[in-house]
Amino acid sequence: MSDLSDLEAQILNGVKSTQDLTALEGLRVSVLGKKGSVTELLKTLGGLDPEARRTRGASINALKDRVTAALDQQRQQLEVAVLDARLAAERIDVSLPPRPNTEGKLHPLTQTMDELVAIFGAMNFTVATGPDIEDDWHNFTALNIPPEHPARDMHDTFYLRSAQPSNGAADSAPRKVLRTHTSPVQIRHMMAHKPPIRIIAPGRTFRSDHDATHSPNFHQVEGLVIGENIHMGHLKGCLIEFCKAFFEIDEVPLRFRPSFFPFTEPSAEVDIGCDRSSGDLVIGKGNDWLEILGCGMVHPKVMKNCGLDPERWQGFAFGMGIERITMLKYGLPDLRPFFDADLRWLRHYGFSFFETPSLERGLAP
Repeated sequence: MSDLSDLEAQILNGVKSTQDLTALEGLRVSVLGKKGSVTELLKTLGGLDPEARRTRGASINALKDRVTAALDQQRQQLEVAVLDARLAAERIDVSLPPRPNTEGKLHPLTQTMDELVAIFGAMNFTVATGPDIEDDWHNFTALNIPPEHPARDMHDTFYLRSAQPSNGAADSAPRKVLRTHTSPVQIRHMMAHKPPIRIIAPGRTFRSDHDATHSPNFHQVEGLVIGENIHMGHLKGCLIEFCKAFFEIDEVPLRFRPSFFPFTEPSAEVDIGCDRSSGDLVIGKGNDWLEILGCGMVHPKVMKNCGLDPERWQGFAFGMGIERITMLKYGLPDLRPFFDADLRWLRHYGFSFFETPSLERGLAP
């Protein structure tokens, strides 16, 4: 058995001294391969008598197991060393921007919402938010839209399926909807805060509509002012100043057309002057008109639904689609790429993080 001991010592010394995975694999083949030194020993067992064959075979198999274990242990240590060396060589400073890729860009919708906050913030408006999933009362009834009102059909509402009570009783819980506008934020704010109130409510809204200018998930911003002796002149002045600041036009032509909304009385739709004669839409000049928003004085029934006395308090409200005004200002022809997650589109139309609008610096160039 001394020859096996000598061979084992020789092999184990070779395993320990091997510091390369390729060399270690070569050593394994030379020992355990088809013509390896240990394999050759097994071939000599055929010339021995049964008792000697059994004893020597067991010794050779034990040697083979010890050599295999030593090779596996050395391979694991070398793999860990290789990985550590690679991690040290390929270490990335995550505090630096990725290279050679360009820096990330703000989505045009994010840019527009930041601009809205900056403009109305300068007029002392604050931002109010509310849930995306609303109940029927806040989304419709409190806004003077009763169950039989045709405006509910106009909104193309996404209704959520109500959970059935386990006891078999009739479901008395308010029906849930994906909010069709951000007007419920106004209702919740009027019920939770005493006048005077001056808020804007930007956020996501949902309607069953989808084409080049409509999306089932879109964004709106609505404004609300409640106070004493508020009149239509305040509403017109507020919107004129907003359009001047947003479209960056000193003299912006606006037209207020009588309209109807259940939650305002009187109501108006606002058109902005534009020119389409060249094939491109130019805002602020020309003999054509383009609708951009709706507005009006808050309906007395809405005031009462929120616990306010319409004899004392008056107010105005307005609302507009954020996608629509973004498309108008930045010349975007199609709404659908807004939600395609196309990085090429975002790199082209996106905005730098360092040009975010604020009250101090104004709108980004």
